[in-house]
This record gives sequence, C-alpha cells and structure tokens, in this order.
Amino acid sequence: MPGTSSFHQRVAADKRAAILAAARTLFADQGFARTSLAQVAAAAQVSKATLFKQFPTKDALFDAIVEEVWAPRAHLTDDLDPADPGTGLRAVGAVYAELLGRPDTAGLFRLVIAEAPSSPDLGRRQFDLGKLPFFDEVRRYLRATADAGSLHVPDPTTATTQFLGMISNFVLWPRMFLVDWNPSDAAVAHQVEEAVLTTLARYGAR
Repeated sequence: MPGTSSFHQRVAADKRAAILAAARTLFADQGFARTSLAQVAAAAQVSKATLFKQFPTKDALFDAIVEEVWAPRAHLTDDLDPADPGTGLRAVGAVYAELLGRPDTAGLFRLVIAEAPSSPDLGRRQFDLGKLPFFDEVRRYLRATADAGSLHVPDPTTATTQFLGMISNFVLWPRMFLVDWNPSDAAVAHQVEEAVLTTLARYGAR
C-alpha cells in the first residue's frame, strides 16, 4: 500500500537523521578514531543492524555527514544569469555564508583538523566530497560570466578562490579559534556585499 511505503520511508529517514546526529556528537566529543559504530548505534537508539544497513563502515558514515553539510551546493548556479553577475554572486555568497555559519560546518572543520595526524584521509574526503564540488559550481558560474562578456575573468580558479576566501575569512575561520565568534546577520550580509563589490570591481568587463 502507498501509505505503508511512505511510512517506512519516513521511519528510515528519521533513523538516518538520528544516526548522523549521534555520529556528529560522538566524533566531536571523543574523536573519529575513538568512536565505534556500536557507540553510534547506541547513541542514536537504533540497532547495529539498522546502522550497518545504511552505513556499513565508519568512513561511509563520515562521508554522509560531509555530503549533508555541503548539500546546499547542489545545482547552486543552475538558475543564475551569467549576464547579471552582481545578482548571481550575491546569491552564491549568501548561500556560502549561511553554510559556513552553521554549527555543523564548523564542527566538521574542527573534526578534520583535530584528526589530521591520525586520519589524514578525512581532510581529503571532506575536500573532495564537500568543498571542491561547491568550488566547482562557483567557478563554472564565473566562467559563464566571462563567456557572456559580463565579467573579464581570465583565471576563474583564482577569481573563485578570492571571492569565497573573502567570505570564509570572516564567517568561518575566526570560529575555529574563537568559541564566541557569532557575527550578526547584518555583519555577514555586509561582508558578502563587500566580496561581491570587490569581485565586480576587479573583474568588471573591459
């Protein structure tokens, strides 16, 4: 019956969310290497069989956390007009700032940094599954603005690094060192606007 199928899907989704939340907490509290899947199952109040069915390895669980954190990247620039880079960059910058301001994002970065000596591959997987796809989305948009003649961007990689860096340097990186860093929405919006204006001034079509 359709209703029964929908119910089971909701139950599975709820259990998946509980598992991911428990894993994030345990990874943050005691580290990735010292956390077992059995501990995650117990904290999520699901059976080990249920956890193993969705996440057969701890690496698969970590990858799911990364993909969930960076989910806003999906199709980020599909509907942005390359002929209007100001509006497009403001939209991208707002999404990026919101993503970096989430506690889960800061927690993921702290985990990767803390575990680097014992689990260096976590950083690579966080980059490959999370940051790089987002970066590529923005780089494709900047390349499209160049193709449209609305910006002059000879090196989209450098332009993307500069634009995203102006935002992350205000929103995310102070949070790695200052536990009380919590800029207001207005301050974040101002930083995004400054990043947009700086990019438009640097790469405005000649």
